[in-house]
Amino acid sequence: MQLETDLSEQSFRLISQWLYQRSGIHLGDEKKVLVKARLAARLRDLQLGNFEQYLDLITSHSAASEQQIALNSLTTNETYFFREEAHFEFLQRWLPKAPLCQPLRCWSAAASSGQEAYSLAMMLADKYGFNTDWNIQGTDINSEVVQAARRAVYPLAQADRIPLQMLQKYCRKGRGKDSGSFMVTPELRQKVQFFQLNLMQMPAETLRFDVILLRNVLIYFKAADRKYLISQLLQRLKPGGLLLVGHTESINGYDEGLKLLQPACYQWLP
Repeated sequence: MQLETDLSEQSFRLISQWLYQRSGIHLGDEKKVLVKARLAARLRDLQLGNFEQYLDLITSHSAASEQQIALNSLTTNETYFFREEAHFEFLQRWLPKAPLCQPLRCWSAAASSGQEAYSLAMMLADKYGFNTDWNIQGTDINSEVVQAARRAVYPLAQADRIPLQMLQKYCRKGRGKDSGSFMVTPELRQKVQFFQLNLMQMPAETLRFDVILLRNVLIYFKAADRKYLISQLLQRLKPGGLLLVGHTESINGYDEGLKLLQPACYQWLP
């Protein structure tokens, strides 16, 4: 079947509305080329002739699996180990002030393929070892990256960002079919659990965390939705806990209890 490659303004708006309703992610007009590029492969795989047919598919009630594929395709998952080093340097200074009289719980709220959560896990393992009560939860709306995070296998090129001492302690080089990659050690993986989660549709709070990382996420949301999301996260943060956002993001004024400790690093003191 011949693919009609044009994505009309109306179809782009309807796809954008569908994504917003499903995830809270807002696509500006400048994202039209991105949407077209990311969904064109699905049209070819499904032998659909145009984007209107694909829109009809994902808005039908019987296409849950394709809806998730579309959601995976339209979300952005850029990440790497020890991204934004200033955050990790800050945590290195703050962690000594966080005694383990209770479990130390951390949440990578938009974990992508796991590099952020495993970077934090390496830091905690260095400080506390594996026999103390700390753990990390990673979540993401994209089901594919959650599976990748659980596998914890990465291209060797990504190892360059991991401090050598941590790389040697917590990673193993792949062999045979896994040559050209490395894997996070089982001991470290046991300290990190990954789940699929829509941050705009979170269940009633259960756990409270000492540290929540929501870095480079708020830029994809409208102002009102950012404030709603932060309010939901604060319900899951322990008093005195930390909330870290991206260095291009600010949540000043979102809650009276948020105290800016350094750029993009906030402590919640309700």
